[in-house]
Amino acid sequence: MRLYLAFLTIAFFCLPFSGWAQSDDIFKSIAWTPARLASGSPCLLTVEFRSAPATVQGEWFGHAVDFFASSRRTVWYALAGADVEIAPGTYMLTLHATMPDGRSVSATREVRVEPANYRQVELHVSEKFVEPDAATLKRIAADKEIKDHAFAQSASAPLWQGDFQLPVHSPATDSFGTRRVFNDKLASIHRGMDFRAASGTPVHAANSGKVILARNLFYEGNCVVIDHGQQFTTIYMHLSKILVSEGQTVQPHQLLGLSGATGRATGPHLHFAARWQGGYLDPALLFRLKLPPTP
Repeated sequence: MRLYLAFLTIAFFCLPFSGWAQSDDIFKSIAWTPARLASGSPCLLTVEFRSAPATVQGEWFGHAVDFFASSRRTVWYALAGADVEIAPGTYMLTLHATMPDGRSVSATREVRVEPANYRQVELHVSEKFVEPDAATLKRIAADKEIKDHAFAQSASAPLWQGDFQLPVHSPATDSFGTRRVFNDKLASIHRGMDFRAASGTPVHAANSGKVILARNLFYEGNCVVIDHGQQFTTIYMHLSKILVSEGQTVQPHQLLGLSGATGRATGPHLHFAARWQGGYLDPALLFRLKLPPTP
């Protein structure tokens, strides 16, 4: 009888297990670049496995994170970031992978987001941009619906190719994240980077993707939005002329339009913004980020 029980015990522990596995058995390394993150930082998440998974998903800041595989299949990447308005603190990054045999494996990492020190500036614009009338408020609400619809169209796979490049050959201001006061009445956060581009300066796509918005909006003026896939977009505002159309596929450095001063602008310039999962990221840091090849 004892021999029989011993045999059953050995047989039980030798059976294949199709549920979860310890993370150390599968996950070789989990990293993010840059290593030090602050509010507004874009980052590249890199996960290396000991054996190739079939799919990889993540959760960070309450958002889904979509990963794509490298040519090696054991290394997976995701382009993500910490919103400029997120409070400094420690946030949990959760990873879920499905192995080819159906097993599900998970891992977590604590990611520290440091504070970023942004300036406050005062600007003066037409009063209609500070205290809009009823008709203008109706247009602003309609613009919001248009933008919400556009941002909801992001492709499930990465559309970008290589590193992000400057959209214009003009000087940039250190304006991202500044707290702005308009006419001593309205405060907002500057969620993009301004380039001192004279009216008519060619504006190019920072990377490849699909045009999901190309039209005139009240605050943004003539505006182009490019979807780079997996909830990552770039935005080009205050253009004097738009030279692409919605639904069009664009390549890196393709001409999108000409700079101008349309919308809420104090003068001719390009407002360029980078957006992930509804949060805004510092474009200056995005341009420094070295990115891997996409599928």
